[in-house]
Amino acid sequence: MIPLNPLGRFLRPGLLFALSVFLTGCNSAILNPKGQIGHDEKTLLITATVLMLLVVVPVIIMTLTFAWKYRATNTKARYEPKWSHSTAIEVVVWSIPCMIVLVLAVLTWRSSHALDPYRPLDSDKKPVVIEAISLDWKWLFIYPEENIATVNEITFPVDTPLNFKITSDTVMNAFFIPHLGSMIYSMTAMETKLHLIANETGEFPGMSSHYSGAGFSKMHFSAHSVTEAEYQQWLTKVRGESATLDKTAFAALTAEKNHDWHPVTYFGTTETGLFDWVIAKHMGDNQHYGMKHDHKAMKHDGAEGESHAGHAMPAGESHDGHAMAEGEADAHAEHTADEHAAAGHTGHGGSGE
Repeated sequence: MIPLNPLGRFLRPGLLFALSVFLTGCNSAILNPKGQIGHDEKTLLITATVLMLLVVVPVIIMTLTFAWKYRATNTKARYEPKWSHSTAIEVVVWSIPCMIVLVLAVLTWRSSHALDPYRPLDSDKKPVVIEAISLDWKWLFIYPEENIATVNEITFPVDTPLNFKITSDTVMNAFFIPHLGSMIYSMTAMETKLHLIANETGEFPGMSSHYSGAGFSKMHFSAHSVTEAEYQQWLTKVRGESATLDKTAFAALTAEKNHDWHPVTYFGTTETGLFDWVIAKHMGDNQHYGMKHDHKAMKHDGAEGESHAGHAMPAGESHDGHAMAEGEADAHAEHTADEHAAAGHTGHGGSGE
């Protein structure tokens, strides 16, 4: 057995190192916000932690106190082997946690609505609209009102609301600028929204906060909060680029499956409606759980006599404009049933569609 004194000398440096590691998190982006949403979330986090510590800290102190007071070597401690109940203790251990849970419930309810990512921010300034599209593995940003686009970089004026419209052209991803606040998902065929604001100028890192593939760790970008004059200078710089972001350029950009960080790229002009086009192209009638089905027989309008999974078609009846013999109709019904079992009916999206 290791003596206690040498063991304490051995553990003390390790405990100090662990404490220093924990304290380095005090300067993290979440605890050092640069925007109003981030400040509100920090306040909520600290308030909830303090309320929970009102139970945790006394329990830890009482546990250590009771263990020390009623140790076997303390013969002065009162010994009551038949003790089993105390109304006063029961009232304390139940009433205090219940009140804390009630306060947390009200606080969480109110803050969940106040910090809703879809809720626009109140401001006298006109918001900057940014359309963000997650690709493999980079971020494409379109400024529809400015008719420009960038890759892996955004710039915006300080103290101005940012209205993000977010989607994905590939896999599900997560958009997050820790210094400014909330994280939200990007998904194909869907548009999510996020409203942020920066209270200070500076460069803030943005990232893909969830795993989405082999190159996701390099899927980060820079968010620059600048003055209004600097923002206008940046717009002029980007508009000076000759590259145009249209469907052809977009296809070339998506075809590049970079596993390393993609360099910042500027597009001086953009094709109108590109963001909506990206969403719409994943919403075809033949989309089921991300798979395409080209079998024409799956298209049905419910007309009487048409073939449907599990329902035989009379001999000679036509389906989807093609005449069928009796044997062909039976084979078609069996094949269609297998298709429907695997993919669901056309026009009825599965979960997540």
